[in-house]
Amino acid sequence: MSRFKSSFLLFLLLFSAYESIASEDIVQVSEEFTEALLLRPLPDRKVLAHFHFQSTAPPTRTYGRHHHLFPKSIYQLVHKFKVREMELSFTQGRWNYERWGGYDPISNSNAKPPGVELWADFDVPQHQVEDSWKNLTHALSGLFCASINFLEQSTSYSAPQWSFQSVSGKLRYGTLPREAVCTENLTPWLKLLPCRDKAGLSSLMDRPSIYRSYYHSQRLHLRSDEFDTSKTSTGIVLEQTLTVVLQPNTFSGKTSQLSWSLSSLFGRKVGGKCSLSNSSNVYVQFEQSLVSKVKELREKRESSKNEILMHEGFQNNPLFELSLPPKRIIKEVEKLTKEGSILYEFSVEDYDESEPFDLGLSWKVPVFWSCQQAPLRTSRFLLGSGNERGAIAISMKSTESNNVERSGRDDKECWLRVGIFQVVPWYVKVYYHTLEVFLDGEPQHTVDNVEKIHVSPSEDKVSPGVMEIVLRLPCSVSTAALTLEFDKGFLHIDEYPPDANQGFDIPSAVVRFNDFLTNISFDDNSLKRVPILSKLEENIPVLSYTEVLLVPLTTPDFSMPYNVITITCTIFALYFGSLLNALRRRVGEEERLLREKAAKKMGPLTLMLSKLSAKLRRKQWEPPKPSSSRKSVINKKLILKVLLVAGIAVAWQYYFQ
Repeated sequence: MSRFKSSFLLFLLLFSAYESIASEDIVQVSEEFTEALLLRPLPDRKVLAHFHFQSTAPPTRTYGRHHHLFPKSIYQLVHKFKVREMELSFTQGRWNYERWGGYDPISNSNAKPPGVELWADFDVPQHQVEDSWKNLTHALSGLFCASINFLEQSTSYSAPQWSFQSVSGKLRYGTLPREAVCTENLTPWLKLLPCRDKAGLSSLMDRPSIYRSYYHSQRLHLRSDEFDTSKTSTGIVLEQTLTVVLQPNTFSGKTSQLSWSLSSLFGRKVGGKCSLSNSSNVYVQFEQSLVSKVKELREKRESSKNEILMHEGFQNNPLFELSLPPKRIIKEVEKLTKEGSILYEFSVEDYDESEPFDLGLSWKVPVFWSCQQAPLRTSRFLLGSGNERGAIAISMKSTESNNVERSGRDDKECWLRVGIFQVVPWYVKVYYHTLEVFLDGEPQHTVDNVEKIHVSPSEDKVSPGVMEIVLRLPCSVSTAALTLEFDKGFLHIDEYPPDANQGFDIPSAVVRFNDFLTNISFDDNSLKRVPILSKLEENIPVLSYTEVLLVPLTTPDFSMPYNVITITCTIFALYFGSLLNALRRRVGEEERLLREKAAKKMGPLTLMLSKLSAKLRRKQWEPPKPSSSRKSVINKKLILKVLLVAGIAVAWQYYFQ
């Protein structure tokens, strides 16, 4: 019997140990962290650096609430406020759609408006959405050391209906165009990474190098299906990106482009991968227009047999030279007659502190190319003058991308659908019935060109104005414009910001082209397991942001109260000061006369003895003081005079105010 018990206990111990080991293996496999860096030369002699970090947490009901890699603060936000999806971005500068592109997945997802942009979709009842949004803004404000809590006010955020493709209708959107971005926002963002900025690709994030860039945007995107009861739930996926446009400091001689390396761009080298990351790769991307340039260069050369194309090899490239051999070359699937883009992949796992990773690119010949742009180049500006009325105009001009896409179609049946989402503060009172549409400079009927529209007028000090519209434009259009008239409201003196004379901001409008999708298709299906490459293969509608408008409002002269207070205080000081000096001088004269009279009443012998006594005591002789009764009478008269003058001054002040 004892043997049976001992064997049974041994079996239980082995079984429990096996279960613990198996559970640990599952957690290690399911909880992942990856890091990647994508570098891309730009036509205007700059370099785009896109950092991509992704952390994945398994479902709580399967693996529990404890994680090894996923940040605890983000996990608590998801479960506390029932967040289904969220995106937060901090941006400084404006993305140049004309020179840096607007049709590729990187610019489409990471070209953000200046300041702070936040939108979140909640999985709560409809009556709890507002409270969840306010609590979320306060939590993010403390987490990222920013003024996101100002978005809690109902005048600072809106509830889009269909612009952000939210099926639940529980999405909230808000922006702070004037929010400054600094290291206080980047440091908490880096603390969400397992290795922070101590190891891996994040060690390249030198603060002076990043903040002297022409454009930088740090983004945090969160997707969660924690509250989904299906068995296919993936848990929480946290995506952190940092997009920077840098100017190389090196000189490349006669070539138009500047040669660069990681050390010249960031002032640092990569001393190896983050020990907690599953993969750590660096990619160098060349756009399809640049690939076409290489092909033209090869065709012009007579010795093309000895040349190797960019997608055929690494050495003897006629256009550029890389300082390190790539791990592999990833080609985009060519579409019709187009040359696809190419990515060179480099692994950081084989490098360490003794041999750091420092990738460099040097150009051999001058080269010029242009980035692929959105179908329409959008800009927004103000019309009118004065502090009473005005108009908002959104202008759209056709680009080469639109010409390519519409080639081969029948223009009579070809339509281009453009969605516009615009939020206007309540103090800019927009009259939506004044909407006008112009095509190639000619006014059109709005019924013919507006497919659908949703308008939510603003309410004073309660909610902003929201306009969601889908325009249906013919593909043959060259220019299109949309105008809206507005009146400028008045604010209470306490509602003006400290820099009110600078003007008031109207957030950027979001322009979406639903008929145009940005994606890159690769010839290897196994690349979908790499997070940054899977993001490049997603089918996302082309998206762009307009400029932030600066509206001057009627502003009071805030210096007038200061001037009035200063002048009034000066007058009162001079008046009362001179009055008190005159009264004090009068009292002093009366006291001196009384002392002289008292000295005359004293006998010569008494006067001589008092002077001799003062001399022996080595003190200055003073005449005898008058009697206390006389002094009290003088003090009473002085007090009465002061009270009378003060009463007259108070009455004068009250009467004239």
